[in-house]
Amino acid sequence: MQDQDSLVEYGYRRVIITITAILCALLEIVDTTIVNVALNDMKGSLGATLTDVAWVITAYAIANVIIIPMTSWLSKQFGRRNYFATSIVIFTVSSFLCGNANNIWELVAFRFIQGLGGGALLVTAQTIITESYPVAKRGMAQAIYGMGVIVGPTLGPPLGGYLVDNFSWPYIFYINIPIGIIAAALTILFVRSPKYGEKLKASQVDWIGIILLTTFIGSLQFVLEHGQQDDWFDDSLITALSVTSLFGLILFIWRELTYKHPIVNLSVLKDSNLRIGTIMTFILGFGLYGSTFIIPIYTQSVLGFTATDAGLLLVPSSITTAFMMPIIGKLLQKGVPQKYLVTGGFAIFFIYSLWMYLVMTPDTGTEHFFWPLVVRGFGLGLLFVPITTLSLSTLIGKDIGDGAAFTGMTRQLGGSFGIAIITTMIARFTQQHKVDLLPNISAVNLQVQERIQGLKMMFISKGYAANEALDKAYKILEVSVMKQATVLSYMDIFLYLGVLFLLCIPFVLLIKKGAGKVDTSSVH
Repeated sequence: MQDQDSLVEYGYRRVIITITAILCALLEIVDTTIVNVALNDMKGSLGATLTDVAWVITAYAIANVIIIPMTSWLSKQFGRRNYFATSIVIFTVSSFLCGNANNIWELVAFRFIQGLGGGALLVTAQTIITESYPVAKRGMAQAIYGMGVIVGPTLGPPLGGYLVDNFSWPYIFYINIPIGIIAAALTILFVRSPKYGEKLKASQVDWIGIILLTTFIGSLQFVLEHGQQDDWFDDSLITALSVTSLFGLILFIWRELTYKHPIVNLSVLKDSNLRIGTIMTFILGFGLYGSTFIIPIYTQSVLGFTATDAGLLLVPSSITTAFMMPIIGKLLQKGVPQKYLVTGGFAIFFIYSLWMYLVMTPDTGTEHFFWPLVVRGFGLGLLFVPITTLSLSTLIGKDIGDGAAFTGMTRQLGGSFGIAIITTMIARFTQQHKVDLLPNISAVNLQVQERIQGLKMMFISKGYAANEALDKAYKILEVSVMKQATVLSYMDIFLYLGVLFLLCIPFVLLIKKGAGKVDTSSVH
């Protein structure tokens, strides 16, 4: 086993390795959200339905979440540099193939392969950055990595919107190619692999573990992505996959704890900081991806923003987070306990959610969103780095890779749960609010009568017959009720998100004393 300090880099080598790792993390994360704004164009040019096109996102997410827990093991098998460089090549080549897909299922297949390459980039980049910095500067290392991870999801929609509006959807994939080539070259030249000792023979590989992991994660991700549109447990496929996922998880845990060479090292979860960090990372993923997902949809469907405008709305939030990251890194280096920063982050996220709840109306403007989103940026800055450093702070050597794999997987799963739960809640709440609003529109209500009459006269003046005009007046009334119901459901979502973050605070304060500073004594 190689001494942990021997991977620490200095001077220009560390700068180049850091840039390479962030480029790769950005590639992977931007690609998670860049597709969202291009789905309509893909649907049109590939002649697919919306359900088919949703698979472009699902396939990538499933591949990501399957490969992330296995990255640490694969790094040990093939050597980290080789594995990282191969993942970049797979990602880059499949990006080219995605852009050239002739039908929707070709695109879905190439997206799955792209996800297998991409999932590896995220966790391996985090491990490389962590190990390239001396232990005392780990907080700063996580801050630099965090800038890529937080800015990535927000860069996706405006960049995607720009490319789709000015070129065509394949360019959202082609943009990866030059970056991928540069990143692969830099990896081969500069990244070093730790020596992990013996490699496993093919017969020792935990194939059963791989199959169980794929079954559990694949089924779970499918259920989360398609549950709402298929009516959850009223659908036999969703029910069957939920049961499969549960049994897959139980058997997977049993297998990993009893097999001599497990594909995922569960024993690393004995570290109490990593356990708490993993739960908090899940909630962070829930909040980060959930709110990144909900705002563009709200602004486009309710307020009528274009894809580019909806994406640009999130930019101030990202800039704030990027600005916060180095400051938080410095505070951690000075020994400010992580749990206080995380508590502040959760409290600020609660304020942001409450603020969004208060400013939402059917005609909220960009200016109303600006400050709440800046506050969101502060909250994310305070959460991301301390949670990540806390999770990995007491791990040493090869356990860092295993720990990074857990936090990476739980962040992605948190995001998937967040998006699935939020879409379900929006649909259910909107129906409920519509039912609650309808009694207010009674035919005997004078105001309602005047409104209908006014709308009817307007349509008659435009040349419609009286009965047509009345029909159109009712339609407009129905649309405005639906819009009001949708706005109310988004308000509910923000309120619940806020409460969720508030409930996390007591758990954070349970973190063991001494976990705040990175322990350097155990390293040497």
